[in-house]
Amino acid sequence: MSTTGDRREIVIVGGGIIGCCSAYYLTRHPSFDPSRHSVTLIEASEIAGGASGKAGGLLALWAYPSNIVPLSYKLHADLAKEHNGKDRWGYREVNCGQLIARGRPLSDKKEAGGGGSKSSVSLQKRSADALGKLKSARVPQDLDWIEPELMRGYESMSDTGETAQVHPYLFTTSIAKLAEEKGAKIVLGSVDDIGYSEDAVQSVTYTDKKTGETKNIPATDVVVAAGPWTRTVLPEAPISATRAHSVVIRPVRPVSAYTLFTNIEIPANFDPTKPSRPTVANPEIYARPDDTVYACGEGDQTVPLPKTSAEVEVDQARCQEIIDQVGSISDGLRDGEICARQACYLPNVASARGGPLVGHAGAKGLYLAAGHTCWGIQNAPGTGKLISEFVFDGQAKSAKIGSLDPRNYL
Repeated sequence: MSTTGDRREIVIVGGGIIGCCSAYYLTRHPSFDPSRHSVTLIEASEIAGGASGKAGGLLALWAYPSNIVPLSYKLHADLAKEHNGKDRWGYREVNCGQLIARGRPLSDKKEAGGGGSKSSVSLQKRSADALGKLKSARVPQDLDWIEPELMRGYESMSDTGETAQVHPYLFTTSIAKLAEEKGAKIVLGSVDDIGYSEDAVQSVTYTDKKTGETKNIPATDVVVAAGPWTRTVLPEAPISATRAHSVVIRPVRPVSAYTLFTNIEIPANFDPTKPSRPTVANPEIYARPDDTVYACGEGDQTVPLPKTSAEVEVDQARCQEIIDQVGSISDGLRDGEICARQACYLPNVASARGGPLVGHAGAKGLYLAAGHTCWGIQNAPGTGKLISEFVFDGQAKSAKIGSLDPRNYL
């Protein structure tokens, strides 16, 4: 590690929630001294431009991996309390349940769906055990925005205090601003290379987004938190990408605070123009405190990862399919205003154990924080705090994360 005295020049690659939380906790580590330490975050397109701005924002104590979830869930509550997260990024506790329902044919659709059922990939938030527990149950009285005659069963997935949510875009951009307030610098540019001197990081080369100029900055520590784009910086990292589509709907009236994992039976001739046999759809539906509802469908790998998050291709047919599915069980959603049709890529670890990978990545001063799958928002505060400990303390102190060691894979 090249140092001048004990000066630390820390560079974070990636402006999603993992990179932003890393910047936040680095600038709040007890050892951080802005007169001797610098934190520079380099983002290729915009803060929260990828999955961190387009995710559902579900927080759950039953998420995975279990060695980081409790820490991160608690840190979410701490952040919300310290920075007024309730108003600033929509932090609140929510009910969470599995819903079985029968969809209705949509006779008044504006455009046909379709396209989304081909080559679908499960986002795997629910375990096989959870799916097996689906059964008929009394539906909560305040879940009144799903048509009662269409519901076949409901089962709660959490007790009080075990499930919460944030608005991902607002959370990520707020955390970035809070990091800046403590001295972090945010730069828009595409990282081209990490320079090494013997076995230690030495510099980072990037192309400035505004000027197109190639710049080189010194680095004693480099944190790679580039999500699905991690391999553009660390080609050896076993990180792959899955595209996920979602929509945001403003229902005709406000809805109660539920996050729903659904099994919707889609009847034959759901789309009169495309006769079909009955199928089952599994959109996730999250009510938000800003009186919108977020819904996402299955993932796919039909379109390769583009160069940046700004170039992600949105399949309108897949978005329409989600709209049709959730509208088939809720008049409020069917008749609501479509605020967004969007897509992003989730970072996956290509191993049986799954992700994420957090910690030392071989060379001295090189750290990896990527592969968080669909739980990036949930696990970001914990990851950021642990990264700050790796950088300033040399090891993780807040959680035992040996199983997430990137060196097991690199």
